[in-house]
Amino acid sequence: MNDDPRPRASIDMGSNSLLLLVRDAAGETVHDEAVVVGLGHGLGDRGLFRPERMEAAIEVLRRFVTTAAGLGVPAAEIRAATTSAARRALNANTFLKRIQDELGLSIPVISGMEEARLTWLGALDGLALPLGSVAVVDLGGGSTEVVSGEGERIALQTSLELGTLRLTEAWFGERPERYDPRDLSRLRAHCEQLCQALAPARHPRSVVAVAGTATTLAASTLELSAWDRQAVHGSRLTRADLRTWIDRLLDSTPAQRRAWAAVSPERADYLLAGACVLEAVLTALQRESLLVSDGGLRHGLLAV
Repeated sequence: MNDDPRPRASIDMGSNSLLLLVRDAAGETVHDEAVVVGLGHGLGDRGLFRPERMEAAIEVLRRFVTTAAGLGVPAAEIRAATTSAARRALNANTFLKRIQDELGLSIPVISGMEEARLTWLGALDGLALPLGSVAVVDLGGGSTEVVSGEGERIALQTSLELGTLRLTEAWFGERPERYDPRDLSRLRAHCEQLCQALAPARHPRSVVAVAGTATTLAASTLELSAWDRQAVHGSRLTRADLRTWIDRLLDSTPAQRRAWAAVSPERADYLLAGACVLEAVLTALQRESLLVSDGGLRHGLLAV
């Protein structure tokens, strides 16, 4: 853990969301914010960040830098990282250089394995778990990282090319009005196939899921109309819950999805793919439920 007594801030620039966390000198959270930008929209496996998405990300990052500075953390001291989308985008380096030049903010591209390690550290932050092995699942817009271990020892790190934004665009299109059951069947088979890589981590004592899709599904299951971290952090999603959401979302309209995803309506179109990934992960790990954590990469960046 870091013993620096000064305020600290971190930024996670993901494929779908940008997140800012600021903690004061005592280590207490004073600001925690997530904004859905969709930087990875239309990216595919080796594409380009779109100009309008880069502009949207720049404006959010500019505001994040201003917020952090107002809380005592200058841009040069913000711990930041970017993940799957930047690993795939052919214009990522140019975009990251522009961020550095305009905002004074350095955002390195980290590997899937480093993303998994940092997420492990952040996911367990403030979460009470029983003794025994834990598998942490970070379901992002472009990829899913799974880390398993016990105590402070990480035993296995796996990066899966399964992300909510990426899968939705590949199987259902960028703005799905309706989902085709045949596409859903193929998507689920794809998720199950890739999750076979998790076989060595089977039977963890606990499974913990982080990131916006998991927290939104948890909030929707709890029927929350406004974000409530205390209710969501540490709540449980079962395989039955996920299957129920898959069935409901399959037959939904865009308006219904947004109503169900009241705490984060920008994620509504990606929840079906996300529920499929989480179900496939639980099947591969041979567990019936998972705990939801509001921690994640941004917390891990401040723990090292």
